[in-house]
Amino acid sequence: MNRYITGTTIRSLREQKNMTQLQLAEILGVSDKTVSKWETAKGYPDITLLESIADAFDISVPELISGNQIKNSNVSANMMRSKFYVCPVCGNVIHGMGESVIHCHGIFLLPSEPEPSDEKHMIFIEKVEDEYYVRVDHDMTKTHYISFIAAASSNRMQMVKLYPEGNAEARFKINGVRKLYFYCNRDGLFCQDIVKGVDDKESGYDDSQERRELEKAADMLFGKKH
Repeated sequence: MNRYITGTTIRSLREQKNMTQLQLAEILGVSDKTVSKWETAKGYPDITLLESIADAFDISVPELISGNQIKNSNVSANMMRSKFYVCPVCGNVIHGMGESVIHCHGIFLLPSEPEPSDEKHMIFIEKVEDEYYVRVDHDMTKTHYISFIAAASSNRMQMVKLYPEGNAEARFKINGVRKLYFYCNRDGLFCQDIVKGVDDKESGYDDSQERRELEKAADMLFGKKH
């Protein structure tokens, strides 16, 4: 494990509970001197105590280890607060809806921070019947490609895994989709909100023609990639 509970975390959580070192010690069955050692970084609690410590503070073990306390009990069930963890070694993608402690290939993974799509990672969205057709204007070579595209609603996450030399496109059931994510293996995670009346136009010749004109204008402005 590359990360463990810190004394600073224990002290902060204890003080939030208005609990003394002695009170915490009595709950855990240790001495108050032991708790003091933890909080002054002179020792670590045994791994067998982690669950008891978490219970004492009314949080989960992953929250305890990460040091990030969930403020709202509903956060873990809200897809709009989703986090993506991507392993730089194997490309494994882990999706979480709350605080998590994730390791892959011995590496402690931090959640990818999504950035708005830019001129090098342009995303085009078209509504076709009951689906969104999503395309990312990006090369798909063996060394530089879009790894996945995902669509998030308040209670559902749809994800399509992509592969080098394939097409950077996907279709998603609309079902209340509010945000799109996609991951570039070199530049990281990007996101795009679904803009009602703009990105979810009804299918049809006029809308398709307008979309093609927008794409053509974007290609002229930013340069078509080959």
